[in-house]
Amino acid sequence: MSDEKGEKKSFEDIVQDKQDVIEAQFRKVSRGSWARIIRMARKPTPQEFKQTSIICGIGLFILGLIGFIILLIMDDFIPWIIHDIFGI
Repeated sequence: MSDEKGEKKSFEDIVQDKQDVIEAQFRKVSRGSWARIIRMARKPTPQEFKQTSIICGIGLFILGLIGFIILLIMDDFIPWIIHDIFGI
């Protein structure tokens, strides 16, 4: 690789350039909207953690119930309709 003057860059210069690019990207993050979110973040209190866990557990139960109902429909109800009602 060569720079603007036509000189060959050393390996250290190439690596330093890549590191500068990566560090510049991280500096952008510290000034963006993500930085505000990270600055506002805090550890939840035990009560908040308990409430969040309960709500997530209820949500998982509901999703599992919906999946089980769909499984029952696919395994029992649809074959019953096809075989007994339509006679196929």
